[in-house]
Amino acid sequence: MMGIDRVVLVTKRTTLEELVVRFQTRAQAEFYLTQAGESFAPIVEEHDAYHQLISELRKQIPGTLKYHQIDRDLLPQYQFRTSDLVVTLGPDGLVVNTAKYLDGQPVIPVNPDPERIDGILCPVTNSEFGTVFTQTLAERGNLKRVTMAEARLSDGQRLLAVNDLFIGSKSHVSARYRLSYGGQAEFQSSSGVIVSTGAGSTGWMRSIHASALAVAGALDSGISAGMPKPLPWDTQELLFAVREPFPGVGCGTELVYGRASDEVPLSVVSMMPRNGVIFSDGIEADFLEFNSGAVAEITLADRTLLLSV
Repeated sequence: MMGIDRVVLVTKRTTLEELVVRFQTRAQAEFYLTQAGESFAPIVEEHDAYHQLISELRKQIPGTLKYHQIDRDLLPQYQFRTSDLVVTLGPDGLVVNTAKYLDGQPVIPVNPDPERIDGILCPVTNSEFGTVFTQTLAERGNLKRVTMAEARLSDGQRLLAVNDLFIGSKSHVSARYRLSYGGQAEFQSSSGVIVSTGAGSTGWMRSIHASALAVAGALDSGISAGMPKPLPWDTQELLFAVREPFPGVGCGTELVYGRASDEVPLSVVSMMPRNGVIFSDGIEADFLEFNSGAVAEITLADRTLLLSV
């Protein structure tokens, strides 16, 4: 963090701005929604509040620091520098989007609307921003490291994830693959594999835990365990779970859950002629093709997300 000389504010389009992109003009967007019986006023209020917050944050950044503001759509083309301090103004998804393009730069994650956004990964409010910002510059901030996952294919392609990776088919047909873990290997046919980081253990993986416990309870299996506790954000393990493994001829259902690490890695070989994918953090457009013969090694990433909260 030594030598921070630029603040990069990452923003997202408001609902109003997305509607204008869709309908070409604000008037057209308002006409469409009102004709559908929806009120346009809350959308305008949200837009105005978001841009007011941008203005308020900007005033708290000293003029001695360079300042850039970018929309998240520009993240793939933007060149971050090691001397940057990054501020995200949006929900958890914006933090996740931004993290994949960083390499150790601290991030102050601001929640623009705490009344509507839970903000697990963006707990900083507007009223707290000034204090967090000053402490971060002075290297006295409360820094939290968030472990990231990485899927690396045999051809060198890789994909990072802050919350989770999905490995399977992009359609609703069964995914077919061979999974290797803990010195064992198994051919499986399932709805795909979810790999979760510590941060992601409160998301998709938590839903899988809840479903598994509910099904086991309905079957009167005698399982009395409650929901597992979320993993720490800086954990050096990755949880994985196989979704709906099919117990057919030649299809195993033994290696369906575990904790992968550098010592106990997870490997998946695709047996899908087409439509095999690996995507991260619920963003289906951010994917690697994963078709027959491709091998994916799932590991802890060599970088972490550094949140200043």
